[in-house]
Amino acid sequence: MPGVMPKKKHSRRRAKGRWAHRSLSVPSFSDCPQCRNPKLPHRVCPTCGYYNGRQVVSAEELSDRA
Repeated sequence: MPGVMPKKKHSRRRAKGRWAHRSLSVPSFSDCPQCRNPKLPHRVCPTCGYYNGRQVVSAEELSDRA
């Protein structure tokens, strides 16, 4: 079975370079145009229930979830 074991040891830089792109990023927040609370973009506002200028979720449903 030739080729199973590596012929040379990889350097630390080469080994860690494979993991360089796996870092976590902080999610970006945008302000809700209705209530000005922070929310994730392209999602319903968890405070007021508005999305794209219209109410999608009622206030009762939001209070039931919490």
